[in-house]
Amino acid sequence: MKKLAATLLIASLTLSLAACGNSNTASSGTTSGQSAAGTETTDSSAANTDAAATTINTDTGVLNINLASEPDYLDPALNSSVDGGCLAVNSFAGLYTYDKDGNLTPALATDMPEISDDETVYTVHMIESKWSNGEELTAKDFVYSWNRVIDEKTAADYAYLFDVIARNDDGTLAVETPDDYTLVITLNSPCPYFNDLLAFPTFYPVYEAGVEEADPDGTVPGKWAQEAGFVCNGAYTLKSWTHDESMIYVKNPNYYDAANVTMDELHFMLSADDTATYAAYNSGDLDYIDSVPNDEISSLNGINPEFGILDNLGTYYIGFNVNDPVFDGKTEEQAAKMREAISLLVDRQFIVENVGQTGQIAADSFVPEGMADGNGGTFKTADTSYYDASATGAGELETAKGLLEDAGYTFTDNGDGSYTVDPAISMTYLTNDGTGHVAVAESVQQDLALLGINLEIKSEDWNVFLEDRKNGNFTIAREGWLADYNDPVNMLEIFTSDSGNNDMQLGKGTPVSSSPDWTAYDALIDQIRTTTDFAARVDLMHDAEDMLMDTWAVIPIYYYNDVYMQKSNVTGVYATIYGMKYFMYATKSAQ
Repeated sequence: MKKLAATLLIASLTLSLAACGNSNTASSGTTSGQSAAGTETTDSSAANTDAAATTINTDTGVLNINLASEPDYLDPALNSSVDGGCLAVNSFAGLYTYDKDGNLTPALATDMPEISDDETVYTVHMIESKWSNGEELTAKDFVYSWNRVIDEKTAADYAYLFDVIARNDDGTLAVETPDDYTLVITLNSPCPYFNDLLAFPTFYPVYEAGVEEADPDGTVPGKWAQEAGFVCNGAYTLKSWTHDESMIYVKNPNYYDAANVTMDELHFMLSADDTATYAAYNSGDLDYIDSVPNDEISSLNGINPEFGILDNLGTYYIGFNVNDPVFDGKTEEQAAKMREAISLLVDRQFIVENVGQTGQIAADSFVPEGMADGNGGTFKTADTSYYDASATGAGELETAKGLLEDAGYTFTDNGDGSYTVDPAISMTYLTNDGTGHVAVAESVQQDLALLGINLEIKSEDWNVFLEDRKNGNFTIAREGWLADYNDPVNMLEIFTSDSGNNDMQLGKGTPVSSSPDWTAYDALIDQIRTTTDFAARVDLMHDAEDMLMDTWAVIPIYYYNDVYMQKSNVTGVYATIYGMKYFMYATKSAQ
């Protein structure tokens, strides 16, 4: 019944794939010595030439791009979305970066770090480089920028990434600058992914004078980057910004690798309307987009040479606010059974096949397939599945009903394969207004209706959605996490009680009687961060995922990939499995 109805529904909807590169996604290094699996986007002219090519733009000095709508933040310290990260990697530079093959490589560093025998002291020697205004950029700029991230006044979601670095007595980071171009960083304990943290945008430097001048009292920490013209140090500077419409970035002559930057300007169309951006792409107004309408995928995938799919390392999921009043009066165990029942009702395979359509893998764990374990192996194995992802949906109806009965509900058989539940269960599903996310929500809505659960879908503009989700103003919300680096702790640490990315409110806010006690989880993540036994660390991370999944506060749906379209006259764009897209070495021909 659902399949027939939903097939007709999905055909009429569009999907802005919740994969990296657009504001419709939650945010996103690798373990030292491992590749980030970078992928140079396909030269479409060499692909299937049977399909008709779209109109091209022949301005060879300008690359016209759409990744998302209006960015939430351009400040690297405050950004937590992948589209914002893509803007950061093209306009800021850190100590390290990723090349087109996904290999970690020096940027402002002369070489890879020198590491002490006990693996707790990293010494990084820097090249001489400049800010976009011509001033020298030194090691002290990194010290300022990193300490700014951990300052409570900055309120950076990613401040916890710096917990691996030791602290001085005054609370500042244990980072020394013996000279203008040397950083000596002391860690609390060996960290298998620290090199990759140094390539992550939150670790990029920001221009102190500009930051302090724009916000001398520290009350609006991102103010310095809210308009065009701010000082940066990347391949491009922001020349103009028409809010909610467009951004123009121009080549930065003071960039450390300016001689190899091939594209003079990057023009960004700011829109989350994938129907509008797809039309602009087809007309030649855009050269590169990373979302397409869902009802176009079947006519593009494997047919149009300009359509491509990139590997990602991350998980699209649904999350519960564990403090929501819907769980009032329940025990912690009963609330977990409610959430588990809903998880089992979600037909993941249907969503993958009929909404995603690009080979996503239905998820049976939160940590995605292919993630390294930090000890030379792969974290997810055949033994780390929490349910059969191919069988969820109607096939788990009776199991889900039993779980809800254990939580205090009774059911009446309607005689048509569905039930009525008593007392009634009504929930609100929060999503941003990307049509693809709405399509997922509507599929879930139909799944839950089989047990009489009423699911109201509430869609919001991107920035409003982000704030409501962050503040816990929801019962169920669509979520997604692309890895920031290739280690399971990155997927797990977002749920600590002090994490700005813990939308599920685990250990946060005002708990209700059913809220999980999250003290042990916080302690476990601290133990994972500090243990020197990397084999034991793998086991601890499995314990953490078990603890997370025991709450059923997260409902993994599928493991990410990322779609894009690129004109036949464009080459040299590349991306990593973390969703970062690099445009500075692209080329564009006149035909």
